[in-house]
Amino acid sequence: MDIKTTGKTGPAERDEKDGGAAGTATTGDLDGAPDGDLADDPDTDPADDPEDEAAAPAGKETGVGAGAAAVVSAALAAVALTGTWTGKVVSERETLVGQIKTSGSGTPAQQISEIYGDAWHSTALVNGAFALVALIVAVAVLVLPRHPSWVRAVATAGAVLAGLGLLLSIGTYFDLFLSLPTAGS
Repeated sequence: MDIKTTGKTGPAERDEKDGGAAGTATTGDLDGAPDGDLADDPDTDPADDPEDEAAAPAGKETGVGAGAAAVVSAALAAVALTGTWTGKVVSERETLVGQIKTSGSGTPAQQISEIYGDAWHSTALVNGAFALVALIVAVAVLVLPRHPSWVRAVATAGAVLAGLGLLLSIGTYFDLFLSLPTAGS
């Protein structure tokens, strides 16, 4: 009908092709000219703002840190389940201390407790400490918002493995699974 009417639909069609949210050109004066202030225009897409693109890499860096923390928690949890070099060293030290304490004067029950029991319990303590740190890191990652799904999955796996490692360490420390051998009469 009118040339002004076709002029209004032209930019709206172009916005739809570019992915904009505009359906019809409703802003501007009746003659089809824009208001002049595009910031107040509800038809403009805020995602097209070049200033927002500069902030996008910061969100990705946060995801990388959270991903790294999730992987660390899973690795620490696996270490807590399998044992550590530190636990082995502490265990060997306790064995040596037990041998020194009971050399020549200890009863068989004291020797079992000092040489084997203390070493066993110290290994459980070290592995439990690793499991506790893994659990804390995993829960911290899960509590913080806005992470990719893979980060949440790895952190959940870390939390589950750490919880299992913590339960096994507690059970080992308190002799719930196997008790120390007793000296025969």
